[in-house]
Amino acid sequence: MPPFLLFLTVLGLAALGYVLGRKRALASAQGDARNLHSRPTYYGFTVALYVALPAALLMALWSVAQPLAIRANIAQAVSPALVEETGALKLVMTDVRNVADGLGRTIEAGLLTQAETRALDANETDLRALFGQTGVALGADVKPEILSLAQSYRSLQTRAALWKTILTLALAVSGLTFAYLRTNASFRARNAVEQVVRGVLMSAALLAILTTIGIFLALIFNTAEFFQLYNWKDYLFGTTWQPHSGGGRDQPLGLLPLLWGTLYISAIALAVAVPIGLFAAIYLAEYASPRVRSTVKPLLEVLAGIPSIVYGLFALLTVGPLLLSVFGPDKLGWMQGASSVMTAGLVMGIMLIPFVSSLSDDIITAVPQALRDGSLGLGATRSETIRQVVLPAALPGIVGAIILAASRAIGETMLVVFGAGAAGKLDLNPLEAMTTVTAKIVSQLTGDADFTQPEVLVAYALGTTLFVVTLSLNVLAGYITSKYREQYT
Repeated sequence: MPPFLLFLTVLGLAALGYVLGRKRALASAQGDARNLHSRPTYYGFTVALYVALPAALLMALWSVAQPLAIRANIAQAVSPALVEETGALKLVMTDVRNVADGLGRTIEAGLLTQAETRALDANETDLRALFGQTGVALGADVKPEILSLAQSYRSLQTRAALWKTILTLALAVSGLTFAYLRTNASFRARNAVEQVVRGVLMSAALLAILTTIGIFLALIFNTAEFFQLYNWKDYLFGTTWQPHSGGGRDQPLGLLPLLWGTLYISAIALAVAVPIGLFAAIYLAEYASPRVRSTVKPLLEVLAGIPSIVYGLFALLTVGPLLLSVFGPDKLGWMQGASSVMTAGLVMGIMLIPFVSSLSDDIITAVPQALRDGSLGLGATRSETIRQVVLPAALPGIVGAIILAASRAIGETMLVVFGAGAAGKLDLNPLEAMTTVTAKIVSQLTGDADFTQPEVLVAYALGTTLFVVTLSLNVLAGYITSKYREQYT
């Protein structure tokens, strides 16, 4: 059964359980809801939750475990000769999955039956033409062993999908039966539902932590593999970035040029965004009338909804040529192309204005009115009150907002790909093209990448570096804002 159809079936059983549970509860109370411990809907929801939650959990776990188990099973059957011929086990498994996907699509399209796919012969069947009818493109001729492994892969997928359907439906029906039989007038259905809701909320709270841990582990393992091939000192303290295909351990993969470009562009962006955003927040919070505030603030926050790639195009097609017309070879000769640190920094600063403005406005507005009234009562003007009372009181929160904006700037990708250029170098001239960590992560993983080479694996080291930097900034911002909230709540 297809996963979506299985999901709808489970939902249908849950809806049936809701109706049956509610009816049984009312029947046990002789039709009088006042004799029930909880409202009738709680009894229905209890049965529905017993049906849906265990089945959904099994489906989620099965979806994660099934590909891993099948891949491990097939990998054990790959011959050493095929691995040596292909170059790496990962490449063999990629070919196997592609062919297995093609076999699955031929079945879905009605071109072949399940039995016919198991009887295919790589030497007699034009798989390229057959799969081409279903939109699956093969990069090379399929070896007989690859086809055999793909057939086994597809067979295991079919068998696993069948068992998944059987076990999921059996679990859903078992949950329906168990919850239905225990439903009676004295059953504390409301308590059961609230416990489940509490568990769901707790799981949602843990999800962000588990996701962070998962991302970190995925990065750290590949980073460790990179440092087995490349000296960590050359990476952390190298001043040259010139990766080239097949360069191996000897190519220069220094982090410092990329880190310098990242920090340089972020500094220019913050120099633009912080003053403008902070002044806008002060005006909206302290000077603007309610009508002006309700109009200007949404308009200002429209900037936050513009995709970063649009900002990148704006930098490349508008801001870059504008700077080039002033500082280019025909004028001052300080700028050689439209892409530069200044181009990316200015546009990124514009992009960060609503981020700084919105957070700072909320923080300034949260300062207790009693502080303002006390200052004004002592004879201070409004500007003196803002400068000497409101801003110092809001300073921890404003600093936290600036740090969050800095982490946003450091992690920006598409804008710097278009606006900053691709040259990794150490230079103080803001009108020169440079690159950032995020831009190089994209470039190193784009194209026909061989994940056994240092010039590709370095992307994971760059990702780990960026992860540590942004996480540190977010933790610092969270600490500062938490101290602020402790003082003014």
